[in-house]
Amino acid sequence: MAIEIAVETPLQDDVRALVAELNDALLELTPPEHCYHLPVEQMAGQDTTVFIARDNGLAIGCGALKRHENAIGEVKRMYTRPSHRGRKIGAQIVARVEALARQEGLKRLVLETGDRHPAAWAVYERAGFSRCGPVLDYPDSEWSVFYEKSLA
Repeated sequence: MAIEIAVETPLQDDVRALVAELNDALLELTPPEHCYHLPVEQMAGQDTTVFIARDNGLAIGCGALKRHENAIGEVKRMYTRPSHRGRKIGAQIVARVEALARQEGLKRLVLETGDRHPAAWAVYERAGFSRCGPVLDYPDSEWSVFYEKSLA
């Protein structure tokens, strides 16, 4: 069966567990003060749309579009379980985030990721994102890498 990706609430037990796994993975690579986790309660806000990838009902990946002022969208909470990596699930989620942002008329997508996440960089760069300086209210830090993509 193919992987299915759909908009879902993050307030489900299996999605909470997936996000907790993401948080743990990030904390293995980045000091806590440089991790900018968006808790599931905030992910459930009206300014954020969460995409969940499922394999036979099992939540195996996630990503979100968080909307900001000035028609800027932020790619947040991107994660694919290790058991499913290498299957382009992250790329599919990024494509869904971008399609929704375009549909809503957003002009630019931005994101912050860690300095030790080359697999993530590859996903974003293949999707047409370019490295840039700090975005939104993120501090300029050696632990962060920033990307942007114009949708105009």
